[in-house]
Amino acid sequence: MKFSQSPVLKDELAPWRARLVLILLLGAMAALIGRSLYLQAINNEFLISKGESRYERILEVPATRGRIMDRNGDVLAISTPVKSVWAIPEDARLQPADARKLAQLLDMDVRELNRKLAEDKGFVFVKRQIPPELADRVMAMKLPGIHLQNEYRRYYPSGEVPAHVLGFTGAADAGQEGIELAFNEQLAGQAGSRRVIKDRRGNIVEDVEHIKKPIEGKDVMLSLDAKIQYLAYSSLKQAVTENRAKAGAAVVLDAKTGEILALVNMPTYNPNNRTNLAGSQLRNRVFTDTFEPGSTMKPFTAALALEEGKVRFDTPIQTAPGKLTIGPATISDSHAHGVLTVAQVIQKSSNVGAAKMALSMTPADMWQMFDSLGFGTPLKLGFPGEAGGRLRPAKTWKPIEQATMSYGHGISVTLIQLAHAYMVFARDGDLVPLLLTKANGPVSSDKNVFSAQTAREVRAMLELVVQPGGTAPRAQIPGYRVGGKTGTAHKAEAGAYTNKYIASFVGLAPASDPRLIVAVMVDEPSAGKYYGGDVAAPVFAQLMAGALRTLGVPQDAPMKPIDLGNEDVKESM
Repeated sequence: MKFSQSPVLKDELAPWRARLVLILLLGAMAALIGRSLYLQAINNEFLISKGESRYERILEVPATRGRIMDRNGDVLAISTPVKSVWAIPEDARLQPADARKLAQLLDMDVRELNRKLAEDKGFVFVKRQIPPELADRVMAMKLPGIHLQNEYRRYYPSGEVPAHVLGFTGAADAGQEGIELAFNEQLAGQAGSRRVIKDRRGNIVEDVEHIKKPIEGKDVMLSLDAKIQYLAYSSLKQAVTENRAKAGAAVVLDAKTGEILALVNMPTYNPNNRTNLAGSQLRNRVFTDTFEPGSTMKPFTAALALEEGKVRFDTPIQTAPGKLTIGPATISDSHAHGVLTVAQVIQKSSNVGAAKMALSMTPADMWQMFDSLGFGTPLKLGFPGEAGGRLRPAKTWKPIEQATMSYGHGISVTLIQLAHAYMVFARDGDLVPLLLTKANGPVSSDKNVFSAQTAREVRAMLELVVQPGGTAPRAQIPGYRVGGKTGTAHKAEAGAYTNKYIASFVGLAPASDPRLIVAVMVDEPSAGKYYGGDVAAPVFAQLMAGALRTLGVPQDAPMKPIDLGNEDVKESM
């Protein structure tokens, strides 16, 4: 039987089934036509965005970071053009040999490179901030999906000299430390953006438009003087090296304006090399490290006693036998001096004399003086990590604590606080706020702490300290009258005093009309000398002499050889 005559073919399909198939086909066609009309006529943004994503890209246009300059316009930090290598992972399908060569060029591990190129992103940085010549070698490889972007890298012409003031920036050229962080918003500006067209290999073939123009960062002019900064750096470095010290710090202030002219720390670092920036080298000890200031606090005790009429410049104080017992504790002098005038108590740095003056006053009055000088709270200069020190409430003071605070034990300060407080003696009793940026016009007084008469009398005492018979003859400067005070304090660790020392000196010059204040701190000198007069005072003399000459400050004393007198006079601790 022929196939065409099969009885199966004689069975007819139900009419409704054919109609159902026809209806389904027409419905599907209508749905496709409707969807096409919707996407192309009504909601065409979807297809447009998908198309644009294939050939269009928005790129960031970095803003040039503002410069940091010293007070004379010398550039301390500037952004230089560099290149960054970036990739479109979906386009960057590299052969193993090419990946190894690229990783070698960029000094990368090939596994790290492959990991970045395997990310599910439309844009990844492969290596940022590389030199232009290296970027040219990368592009010469003509690898698919690998591109360059113009960026900026921060450069610091003076290297490690102003490092702790300036700080540094990170990979994205944003401030990480110091002025770079404190003034980041002003320096950074605002990045712009542009729309570009790329081909199927990811190469940019057309610059379409600038969506937003970048707003360049603003320059910052610091109060720093680059010449004085270098003097401070070299003087402190020499002292730390010669005394085999753990660390050191120094600061120079303009007594007339409150401007910070120099600020250095040891150890330091080179901000141009950011590979291993960590640890103690980054600490700006002038602002962040607190310490017991020792005998540098005695002039404030004498000033308060003078101000309250408890003593006069020449009032005699019995310090024999060189010891003073208060409750279960005993205060001692390094030498038994007998009867000393108030001026001699400061000159010879008698703990007993300072304690007796302190105990003649109330704890509340002493606390109020310390608070007015800025101790116990940060100076709020906007510098990252600034510490406030330790000044306990007066109501908690015991008599022995009040006595020891008169000569700088039981209270902690930062070097910047100490230098700022000595401004009362340089400015006839008043204080002005400190400035990190160059002053614009006259600076008004912040507060009066002592009368002009009291400040001048203490200034005369400070001059005696550097004369023969005082604790710091090594602080003398030929041609200038100088005043200052030494400090030597045991370091406290884990709640107990150790045989480690901090040597310090704070002074001013010229004493007839003070222009500069210099404060120096040397941490843990270990070469045999540890007194402030031996370790810190010579740094002061070298730095102050150079700074006065740099600024052209007229001499106020005859040029004559330095008279060290009896160098056995040491401050009590």
